[in-house]
Amino acid sequence: MLDFAGKRWWYLSVSLVMFIAAAVILAIPPHLRPGIEFTSGSSFSEKFSNPVTVSALRDEMTSLGYSDTVVQSQGSNTFLIRTRTLANSPQQSGDSQGPAQPGELDTIEQSLRSKFGPLARQDFQTVSGTVSSQIARNATIAVIAASVAILIYISLAFRKLDRPWRYGSCAIVALLHDAFIILGLFSLLGKLDGTEVDTSFIVALLTVIGFSVHDTIVVFDRIRENVTHDPYIPFEENVNASLTDTLARSINTSLVVVLTVVTMLLIGGDTIRNFLLVLLVGIISGTYSSIGIATQLVVALNNNDIGRFFRKITGRSKPRRRIESDPGAGIEAV
Repeated sequence: MLDFAGKRWWYLSVSLVMFIAAAVILAIPPHLRPGIEFTSGSSFSEKFSNPVTVSALRDEMTSLGYSDTVVQSQGSNTFLIRTRTLANSPQQSGDSQGPAQPGELDTIEQSLRSKFGPLARQDFQTVSGTVSSQIARNATIAVIAASVAILIYISLAFRKLDRPWRYGSCAIVALLHDAFIILGLFSLLGKLDGTEVDTSFIVALLTVIGFSVHDTIVVFDRIRENVTHDPYIPFEENVNASLTDTLARSINTSLVVVLTVVTMLLIGGDTIRNFLLVLLVGIISGTYSSIGIATQLVVALNNNDIGRFFRKITGRSKPRRRIESDPGAGIEAV
């Protein structure tokens, strides 16, 4: 049986380092690059007959007065172009004929056609500022509501154990760690590659939260069984036995999902790239956090390690109390 609990501070230290690294990356502007769903603007896809590079297309858009344009390759000489809201543009996605009255999009396409040759519009959409703010607010509420619901559910499910709130709180800390790692990664990708956060990112993030909590509950449930069956065995031994029992299952389940996601990343299109990338990172992080964060925090709280740690930092000792052994004598106990 592996001694997971005995090495809990190693696991927690690794998690803390990753958390700090993600926080530093997020603190450096731009923090995250919001997609068109979270900021008002227009996006359209163009397929060119002649070879075109991302840099050349971006330079041309800048010369046309759209310096804030984001250009992403979608393969097969097709590019997704995101810019500010275009006036008098078609409102139907895939409308390649343009509006009845010429608008900004027609002017842009005419210039691009003159510069790079024949092209065909694949898609177009515009999101207003009101809609984008509603999407951002609803996404935030969804993440918070999911976290609160998970905390309540786990606390109720383990209510027969001592201080059941510990299990729910530690599960929340683990899933927040996973979410923060993903945010840090996408912040880094946004700085290096212009990767944006869109609605598929939020969907994938909620999926990762569910996966992380599911894996954590499996471990916690085995701990509950072992503690209930052998309440006099030290808690750390019960945790080690529970992790040993569930380790193979957790790794095998995660490995199957990871292989599937990697395969889809290799053969799938760019439209689901962000979704798959969040799943890949989140599943790996979630598998680790169930073992190295949630469970180890439960052990640390059970042993009052955190309280001793803060008392050591602040230089305070545990308060003494007197226990009366008989009417005429007092025994000090620590």
